[in-house]
Amino acid sequence: MQRRKVGLQAGLGSLLALGILLAVVGQTIANEFQGIRRSKCQQSRDRTQIYEGVDNVLMKRLQAIRTEMRTRTSTQSAELDAYLVPMYDEHQSPYLMEADQRIRFLTGFGGSNGEAVVLMRSAAFWTDERFLEQADQELNCAWRLFRTGERPSVAEYLLSELTPEARVGADPQLVPHAMWKALETDLTADYIRLVQINRNLVDMVWGGRRPAPRSGAIKVHPVRFAGERWDSKVTRLRANLTALRCDGMIVTSLTEVAYLLNMRGSDIPHVPVFKAYLLVTHRELILYTNTSRETLGLKNHLKAHSCHNENCVQLRDYGDVWRDLRTLAQHWHRLLVPSAVVFDTGASEAIHVTLPRNIVFERPSPIIFLRAQKNQVERQGMRQAHIRDGVAMCEVLSRLEDRFIAGDHITELSLAREIDQARKAQNNSEGVAFPTSVAYGVHSSRPNYTPSNRTNIELSEGMVLIDSGGQYEDGTTEVSRTLHLGEPTADQIRAYTNVLIGMIRLSMLTFPENLKPAELDALARGPVWSSMNDYPHGTGHGIGSYSAVRESPISISYTAKQRFTFKEGYFFSNEPGYYKNGAFGIRLENVLEVMDTGKMHPTGHKFLSFQDVTLVPFEWKLIDRTLLSVPEKKWLNDYNSRIRQHVGSELKRKHKMDAFYWMMNKTRHVPEYVTEAEYNEAANVYRNHMSITGALTIIFLLGRFVFY
Repeated sequence: MQRRKVGLQAGLGSLLALGILLAVVGQTIANEFQGIRRSKCQQSRDRTQIYEGVDNVLMKRLQAIRTEMRTRTSTQSAELDAYLVPMYDEHQSPYLMEADQRIRFLTGFGGSNGEAVVLMRSAAFWTDERFLEQADQELNCAWRLFRTGERPSVAEYLLSELTPEARVGADPQLVPHAMWKALETDLTADYIRLVQINRNLVDMVWGGRRPAPRSGAIKVHPVRFAGERWDSKVTRLRANLTALRCDGMIVTSLTEVAYLLNMRGSDIPHVPVFKAYLLVTHRELILYTNTSRETLGLKNHLKAHSCHNENCVQLRDYGDVWRDLRTLAQHWHRLLVPSAVVFDTGASEAIHVTLPRNIVFERPSPIIFLRAQKNQVERQGMRQAHIRDGVAMCEVLSRLEDRFIAGDHITELSLAREIDQARKAQNNSEGVAFPTSVAYGVHSSRPNYTPSNRTNIELSEGMVLIDSGGQYEDGTTEVSRTLHLGEPTADQIRAYTNVLIGMIRLSMLTFPENLKPAELDALARGPVWSSMNDYPHGTGHGIGSYSAVRESPISISYTAKQRFTFKEGYFFSNEPGYYKNGAFGIRLENVLEVMDTGKMHPTGHKFLSFQDVTLVPFEWKLIDRTLLSVPEKKWLNDYNSRIRQHVGSELKRKHKMDAFYWMMNKTRHVPEYVTEAEYNEAANVYRNHMSITGALTIIFLLGRFVFY
């Protein structure tokens, strides 16, 4: 009896412990699903949040979305329990025209990465590490904030908030097919339906206040910059489609349409593209865009007059693509529909549901790989564009130091505007490749900070991180430099030098062509890791030629799992960094060109190497030259010599002598071997250190002896 009683008590104890464990786990999950603690929001649940000003306007928009979710005429069927708002347009573009910035209209968030979910009693927003602080400040307190890639995912959050038979709506034109299928699979397991809502609810709330879609002029990109005629590119693409046994493909990416047809536009800020779909088959080419901007020059370029063969382009209205896909699909056996790859998300769910499932052949777009490997004209253009870009940066940075010493008032925004103006003054300039970021002091510790009227501050003594790039007719540039106004600390010098060493080690590499880009990441991160730190962005990405500044298929990140390798003629960024939270940040970025060494690996693969095309000086006073190895010092001297040769010649030609002398000072020679004086000084420091250490040891031992 006593034994049974003891056993019962033990069982009850186990159940109690299990209950406590489940309660703790449940509370942990509940806390996770409440989101990141918002610095601007009241945390006490017994107080009502009062929304004023912009926050109140955003709250009314959120309530209006919920009203539309309950309205059957809006949802075209039964009411919705949740509505998904992704940060994409119909082409899943990285940048959006104002008319497509639905996330900004609904939430107030101005970053470039985010996803929102609206439910009847809650609202949730996901963004990555780079934009968390910005989202915390810009979203009102009706929104729960989550970090992309961590729990809960969008699916987990919806499953925790909804009951079986609930309906989650989304606009299928704005959701990539891969994202739609993954979410649909997760929700279906709990009998929650993901339904297509073809009338965008955000647009309905926006109404007449929504800006008109941009539909600027389309211009021809001349062969003297493109290096190849568009019909030659189409012939190569068709050869790819033949090898895949496809009747054709639907091109949905705006940068791919622009590249293939040697055309550029201004519909979207910073990326020279125009809204269009392109249908490529072996018998015809059909371009779907706003036909009101057709010009005689454009028709001549595309040979669109009386087009009745496979080597000319038919022009049709943008919206006709949906009708034609349904009609023409009856004659196709296999159509290539782009899948997600690296930075490209592939075709939308709307494209997939328009086509019969049995003819869809999902593969990465062959255009991605044709575009990434620049021809000789494009390669020379990229090099020349970076020389002019180096001239612009030297002009601005030389003035910055002089003005700072003179006591001028310089703000983040005013310096960003100066950089933009200097670029626009260069030959073949077409504006900036992305919003210029000038981050001073603590702002530099935020990896993706971009100044605004709300955050703009004046520069004084301290670290300044500048991230910028330009669009030129012959190339696209991107460069990051970190400078210091005043006298840097030993900690800042050490951190800067480690970042520079990581950049140099990657630039110096010679490697076999079958090496995966992700395997190079440790070279650049190693010196930063040695200080027990890391940076939250990739080390590198592909870059286009008068196109997108971020281009597939190259992504250098140890978390990336891509099978694609480097090829001669690829261009990509090399951008290690260091961020000390709440103190300062450092990023250095060059664009590299992949070169063929002409040598062969024992396995038969080519040996490739890199050549820096960015030519902007580093911050001399932030480099601890004693930490650099001899090969690293030699690389730095060679790099500085190229700046003097190419950028220096251009500065002198333009009579920019102040910038020339500033550049010469920043690129002075680094002794590659330790001089006798430096050796003796280091030896004296070492001897003094050992003497002090020895004395302290004796004192310590005597102390132990006396007290013992």
